[in-house]
Amino acid sequence: MKKAMSSVSVIIPCYNYAHFLRRCVESVLSQSGVEVSVLVIDDASTDNTPEVGVSLATEDTRVQFRRHPANRGHIATYNEGLEWADGDYTVLLSADDLLAPGALERAARLMDAHASVGMVYGGFVEFQTDQQLPPARTGAHAWNIWPGRDWLAIRCERGYNCISSPEVTVRTTLARKLGGYKEELPHSGDLEMWMRLAAYADVGYLKGADQAYYRIHPKSMLRQRFFQPLVDLRERRTAFHVLFRDHGDVIPGQARLHDMANRALAREALWRACRAYDRGRLATTPVAELIDFALDAYPAADSLREYAGLRRRQRLGPPLCLLLQPVRISAVRHRARTQRAWRSIKRNGI
Repeated sequence: MKKAMSSVSVIIPCYNYAHFLRRCVESVLSQSGVEVSVLVIDDASTDNTPEVGVSLATEDTRVQFRRHPANRGHIATYNEGLEWADGDYTVLLSADDLLAPGALERAARLMDAHASVGMVYGGFVEFQTDQQLPPARTGAHAWNIWPGRDWLAIRCERGYNCISSPEVTVRTTLARKLGGYKEELPHSGDLEMWMRLAAYADVGYLKGADQAYYRIHPKSMLRQRFFQPLVDLRERRTAFHVLFRDHGDVIPGQARLHDMANRALAREALWRACRAYDRGRLATTPVAELIDFALDAYPAADSLREYAGLRRRQRLGPPLCLLLQPVRISAVRHRARTQRAWRSIKRNGI
């Protein structure tokens, strides 16, 4: 007897993205190899989202549309969608993003084959609103299965999120068991969610496949939230804190991992302060606040090489730092490490 196709519930929160919504929903409905259902949740938009949403739901019975009478915020909207989801797997897709062709079938195939996997992701393609959609890599058949706690340990070691968001598919039963996004994490709830899932299940990565298109535009959440690096660092620190506060009892070596995460964040803060000297950006970079953040997050931050490098720059002074910037060995090494890290993410998902 032929096995029934896996089902995927796709949640599409929308706030004033009516001009993107139809294309987003169509990228879901065109997916093959899985049964899809879509819930569009309009969080009291002031544009014509209701008209577009109702039209989409009328045209295709796989689409449902809801509208909030008052704005509830993105976290409450996400969690409403998670409560609705009843497919084998679930995707949270912003109305300004798109799924790549075959994304859901690739993710479902991996999770069908590996019951231990709680979430799957692949690559993503960035694109501008006014440009032609770039080609996505869709022919991959290989994947990596990471033990969840190993994946989590590397996130703590590096201190940053390697996932954009629309490229993720999660196992619905696990997401329901662990609960929704945290109201106290309005800007880093996705990072905490991925780490929380990894604390309880394995993580799959689709090698060489782009699972989604991530739209870059002035009103995107990325541009609005994290334009200031210090905000991003603080939000990530809070995400790690909440993870270990609420789920540390199931994470072996939680104290060591939390310390690693704080150390990574402190190093990044100090490096940003160093680069402010190198690039003549002291007027626009909150150097003192970055130093305070580093020492508060990791009290031994003054023993890190980034701290020593910052002190050298302070002694040299801004004019000489700017002059020496092109030949600074630490900058070359940091750039090389960063490039290796992103190549690793592209190749292995971590």
